[in-house]
Amino acid sequence: MRIGQTIVAASVTALVSVLAFEQPAAAQPAGDPVPVQPLVARDQGWGAVSDVALTIGVLSPFLMPRVYYSDPTSTVGWKGRWHVSMLAPAMTMFGATMLVDIVVKDAAKGARPGCDASNTQVGFPGSGCETFGGPSTHMFATYGSLGTGTAIFLVDTFKYSDGRFNAPAFIGNVGIPLVASVLGTPGRSFENSAEVRAFEDPGQVAAGAISGLLTGAAVGVTYALLQRPSCGYGDAIICW
Repeated sequence: MRIGQTIVAASVTALVSVLAFEQPAAAQPAGDPVPVQPLVARDQGWGAVSDVALTIGVLSPFLMPRVYYSDPTSTVGWKGRWHVSMLAPAMTMFGATMLVDIVVKDAAKGARPGCDASNTQVGFPGSGCETFGGPSTHMFATYGSLGTGTAIFLVDTFKYSDGRFNAPAFIGNVGIPLVASVLGTPGRSFENSAEVRAFEDPGQVAAGAISGLLTGAAVGVTYALLQRPSCGYGDAIICW
């Protein structure tokens, strides 16, 4: 009897010990990611500059009318027409920008300054390492608009205006996007100190700028060659 009581007591003691050991172990199951994230500060002032430059640079060429010098046999002088078909290059560049931001950046896995691939994949909110940095989406969109506007301006000037230069068309299609691109570049790459890091490194900025400029130029040339600046009917200002 005493032996049976001893066995029961020993069993209960062992069970209690096992439960006591397993409870704290259950607090952190094996395999769970440890949210150890660097809190990387970014220069919010320069970030705001790059955001404003992106907005202005992108809107300018797509809101600018197509300017051309009218055929002297009909009416002489400069004409400007807003084309609803500008939605085609605008949406094409938007789609290309989303492709870079969602697919290409995740495939390239280029970490932002102060981050590495492992903590970026965790995406801890507020860490400054939520997303990958390259190619820079800001630069792709801003320089892409510069490429699109420049291509449209050149085709309209040399193909449809017999080489005549129009200052407003140049300002809207080339000048404003160019200034926005120049201002936006340090906004993404400027590094104040070791404590305040840039949004992207120079390689990521260059990759976004070059790929955006080439993509935008291809889109702009294709659109301008397929769509004449005139409406093709009457004197309407908006071409449907």
